[in-house]
Amino acid sequence: MAAWPAVPLLINLGGSLLGFAATLTLIPAFKDHFLAARLFGEDLNKASRRPVPEAQGVISGAVFLIILFCFIPVPFLRCFVAEQCAAFPHDEFVELIGSLLAICCMIFLGFADDVLNLRWRHKLLLPTMASLPLLMVYFTNFGNTTIVVPKPFRVLLGMHLDLGILYYVYMGMLAVFCTNAINILAGINGIEAGQSLVIAASIIVFNIAELNGDYQDDHIFSLYFMIPFFFTTLGLFYHNWYPSRAFVGDTFCYFAGMTFAVVGILGHFSKTMLLFFIPQVLNFLYSLPQLFHIIPCPRHRLPRLNPSTGKLEMSYSKFKTKSLSALGTNILKAVKILHIVDVRSGTDEDGEYTECNNMTLINFVIKLIGPTHERNLTLLLLLIQKAFV
Repeated sequence: MAAWPAVPLLINLGGSLLGFAATLTLIPAFKDHFLAARLFGEDLNKASRRPVPEAQGVISGAVFLIILFCFIPVPFLRCFVAEQCAAFPHDEFVELIGSLLAICCMIFLGFADDVLNLRWRHKLLLPTMASLPLLMVYFTNFGNTTIVVPKPFRVLLGMHLDLGILYYVYMGMLAVFCTNAINILAGINGIEAGQSLVIAASIIVFNIAELNGDYQDDHIFSLYFMIPFFFTTLGLFYHNWYPSRAFVGDTFCYFAGMTFAVVGILGHFSKTMLLFFIPQVLNFLYSLPQLFHIIPCPRHRLPRLNPSTGKLEMSYSKFKTKSLSALGTNILKAVKILHIVDVRSGTDEDGEYTECNNMTLINFVIKLIGPTHERNLTLLLLLIQKAFV
């Protein structure tokens, strides 16, 4: 087994620590610039609606890119000494550049979303476009589309199955899912950056544990991205923690999701990556009726603050009963029987109405434990994230 490239990893760690300090410093330094550009929002879960700078993920993303731009020659230092490098590893170089291109595109598109407030159909299209460089790198460097069939299906499909173009469709969908999954599980201070920190830390531990395995180079490649991501996100998390002095914005959600997709696809553990996203998968499945507008979906689905108690309670979607389709009616009946959604009906001046809690994991946790303080709710959700990974 080849020795670990200790020098590149140590240089990467050193740059990441500098990135942590830079992110901590730059976010408050640029606060007035964002406020002057009207890139700010109000914290809806606070009694005082003070303006909070929005889209701060662009700062942590920019620092991350600077670290890795400066790091580009480091993994190839051995090739600067002729006798230590038989041939320049062009495939590794293309992986690194293609990955940075995909992440850079996603940061740009995410910032455009924060500024232009794009529609949901665009939020699905943008990651698809940004993943194309990634898929091309995979095609030119690897091109392997064969998977190991799970044991229960081997009688029908055999030990291995070549998915062909469907494997590229899967990887493209993974990039779309990762970028939007973090964006959907959001709305309280610290949750976007916090869940990304837990996932990144879990991937780092997984990579280190696999360094003595058969795919050492793939996990080293993943560490080159995950270590700077972890530390720059840690700096952002410090300012995003309750009470938040900075909102991460869609920029960070897209940036984080694409970074995870990059290491999962080019690190060849795209299926394992989904295991780190179990809470996000559950949140996505729970949210499906509202995401597809089978049940009315308001613009903001975050919990609501009870000013008298200072605690967060479930938020509700209220709509006319007759406006609901037959499918929506049946879904509400089913989730009410299963006690996973609070459904209420009544009559007001507009006639019969129905309301149900907004279908997010955050509201579901509140349903289980009752009204709770925002800081405690974030901690509990991060513990749930850690329990699954």
